[in-house]
Amino acid sequence: MNKAYISQNKNEWMYRILIPLIHFLFFLLFTPKINNKEIIPAKGRAILSANHKHALDPITIMVSTYRPIHYLAKKEHFEGPFGWLFYLMSCIYVDRDAHDGYAMQEAISFLEDEKVVGVFPEGTRNRTNDLVFLDFKYGAVAMAKHTGSVIIPAAITGDYKLFSRNLMISFGEPITVPEDMSLDDANKVLRDKITELWNTNLTLTNRTRDEELASRKTKTNHNK
Repeated sequence: MNKAYISQNKNEWMYRILIPLIHFLFFLLFTPKINNKEIIPAKGRAILSANHKHALDPITIMVSTYRPIHYLAKKEHFEGPFGWLFYLMSCIYVDRDAHDGYAMQEAISFLEDEKVVGVFPEGTRNRTNDLVFLDFKYGAVAMAKHTGSVIIPAAITGDYKLFSRNLMISFGEPITVPEDMSLDDANKVLRDKITELWNTNLTLTNRTRDEELASRKTKTNHNK
């Protein structure tokens, strides 16, 4: 599947067909707690931006709203056995080795069409057990500044276990990035807000920081 073909799919029909089933099964299996989902705008361009600890994080965000979310997804997903699903769900193709700005331009075009884009600012799953977050990339704040989109920050904590009692996602107030704000400052605002939501989640689920960090599948180093 080539980039030109992938970039053409902005049709959301498959997403709208599948999301009720995904919603039902996910809530049945993992019983997530969702806070402040009404903050997600009912229409208009927006960027949903959360920490990334598990492969199922995108679904946790998806079941929080019936608005289709167009995720940036690495090319390996499109080239795997379920590549057709990523295409039909209107994900945005990301080639991490290309450095050609393709994914950014595609995501911007989705936002300019008044759609919702999902971005994990850490850029990859955080598999460490000592860093709350990896360094934030600039994609979310750069797209928000370029398109005038709001960023909806979110924090995910808890365990992806059957009938989990502590899986939680919380959404925060929209963040705007004025033209006169630097990307460094905007990224700090985003990180601080997600950190605040993350800490609030732990308080609400009676979970310690060490318990949350220990729940990750760890690597021996911090390489991405």
